[in-house]
Amino acid sequence: MSDVWVQPTGAALGADIHGVDLARPVSDTAFQHILRAWSDHLVLRFSGQKIDDEMLMDFSARFGELDRVPIAAASLDRTNSGLSKDAEAWVAVISNVVHDGKPVGGLGSYELVWHTDMSYNPLPPRASLLYALEVPPDGGNTGFLDMYSAYETLPDDLRRAIEGRTCIHDSSRNSAGELRKGFQRTLDVRQTPGAVHPLVRLHPVSGRKALFLGRRPGAYIHGLPVEESEALLDAVWKHATQERFAWYQKWRVGDLVLWDNRCVMHRRDAFDESLKRLMHRTQILGEPVLAG
Repeated sequence: MSDVWVQPTGAALGADIHGVDLARPVSDTAFQHILRAWSDHLVLRFSGQKIDDEMLMDFSARFGELDRVPIAAASLDRTNSGLSKDAEAWVAVISNVVHDGKPVGGLGSYELVWHTDMSYNPLPPRASLLYALEVPPDGGNTGFLDMYSAYETLPDDLRRAIEGRTCIHDSSRNSAGELRKGFQRTLDVRQTPGAVHPLVRLHPVSGRKALFLGRRPGAYIHGLPVEESEALLDAVWKHATQERFAWYQKWRVGDLVLWDNRCVMHRRDAFDESLKRLMHRTQILGEPVLAG
């Protein structure tokens, strides 16, 4: 028997998982319950956890092989981030904290636009897990979007227009729209650097189709005139980012949130830069993106 029980948020996606202490080994029976809940709700929240980096890594690895931290995150001075030495290659620090004039993590305190983690790579992560160590009393909420429902409710004309189409996912900018080190501004979206993926993705586990959008800036649909690509992307994004597909997480210390990066997009609200926010994140290695 498993003591795990699932409490849906009541929104388009998301559920709380109760009866699990991630500081202790999770039984196979309990983990199977968690997997079913993840498949059903796409985003899971484990509240009130007290775990270190090794525990975070151990639990994350139950979902697949750990992915190394992005190069930009690995290049930061994380001496004062609370990160253990053994976790440096596998745990990214998301924070606005500055120590001795140096940021201990990435992505600051500003708004992050709707995006899919690292979709500009040929094999984007299949999942991300984000653990809250220090959070402001207000702001910095994370929104999630159900891309299954966004696809399934597409108007017929939009569904026909994107059928079989592929899109460039911009690798030159981060989720705040900042130009990454080593990249130059691209004026022609047809020359945008980054991986090319189908606009409709087939989930390898559920077998369902989902929109796979990455992020809006720099995107280009192959084979279309730029004006047509822009108009089609604007229409698809307007549909996909409706509040009826969303759920927002208001963070508390000890929250661990897991989401399926293959069928969920997310964003972050801005927050007061004078307040501290410190999160540790793991990612699960991805697999080839299958066309839906």
